[in-house]
Amino acid sequence: MRAAPKRHHNFSAGPATLPLTVLEEAQRDLLCLPGAGASILEISHRSAAFGAILDEARDNLRQLLAIPDGYEVLFLQGGASLQFSMVPMSFLRGAAGRSGSADYVVTGSWGAKAVKEARREGEVHLAWSGESEGYRRVPHSGELDLDRNASYLHLTLNETIQGVEFPDPPLDLAANDQLAAATDVALVADCSSNFLSRPLDISRYSMLYAGAQKNAGPAGVTIVIVRRELLERVREGQLHSMLDYRVHAAKGSAYNTPPVFSIYLVLLITRWLRDEMGGLAEMERLNRAKAATLYDCIDGSGGFYSGHAQPASRSRMNIAWTLADPALEGPFLARAAERGLVGLKGHRSVGGLRASIYNAMPRQSIEELAAFMDEFRRSA
Repeated sequence: MRAAPKRHHNFSAGPATLPLTVLEEAQRDLLCLPGAGASILEISHRSAAFGAILDEARDNLRQLLAIPDGYEVLFLQGGASLQFSMVPMSFLRGAAGRSGSADYVVTGSWGAKAVKEARREGEVHLAWSGESEGYRRVPHSGELDLDRNASYLHLTLNETIQGVEFPDPPLDLAANDQLAAATDVALVADCSSNFLSRPLDISRYSMLYAGAQKNAGPAGVTIVIVRRELLERVREGQLHSMLDYRVHAAKGSAYNTPPVFSIYLVLLITRWLRDEMGGLAEMERLNRAKAATLYDCIDGSGGFYSGHAQPASRSRMNIAWTLADPALEGPFLARAAERGLVGLKGHRSVGGLRASIYNAMPRQSIEELAAFMDEFRRSA
């Protein structure tokens, strides 16, 4: 029998590390899902077995995030990148009763990509951009240049490339004079890379969307949480069926063949978060501690390592840093790989190094990386 290969400490930004107990359960069900008589890869999306999976995954998300009544929970495809288009197609392109413009706050590369797609559909106004500062922080509420008649305000809650994250709540919009009286501007957020990593006050948002391949599951499914009232702004006959949130809501996320296996993994991970990890408040505590271990290592290096983001805006999911001597990046990555520490190369657009430490990243892996970083610094 072939020996099981050794698992690395996988710091990839996504698809990312999944909980080992979840992988083991999926491995068992890969041959035959209990009660279904077939593999999870083989069952019909119209079957009672998958219907139960879809319902429980949705219910678990509602429970974990305390999603209020009045919101739809959808399982779609195309990743956050498709949402960059679906959002403006629905709520910017002639949305009923709005100005025909949308506000975007750009704190990194993914926010910039969202703006690029939105501009295909209508007028986009940059309420704030961190590009001139190298995307090192999130803005304060008072810095935003907002339109009280905007169709919506779009944020990226966590930027995987630059390692910048909004707190919760992300902005005190009541503190901004331009929006003090504008209670119906929809707040839309891409939360792909910190989804399920902490509690969120869903009632503050009109819409949240997240590609699952960071904290919620494998690549292939995108989770959308949207207020039903927001869907009423979409003009009838405006969208193709597959691009219409209302169609997917009416069909229970099964208008076409959904990503069955990916949704099944979301189900297992929501169970893991609830039953093994103690819920999102406990998950947030653990994530804070994991991130602090690496940031303490960076800050205590005497300038050998430097964090990319300003301390108040640092991500707990994606720790981005550089070495004082960029020539040492290659040796760092090579020696790290020898220790089974992989996925640490920074994104090609910014360089440097990056450790993505999502929910399923074990504390042991964090400690192994911190120990290696200290060892490398001493030996350089």
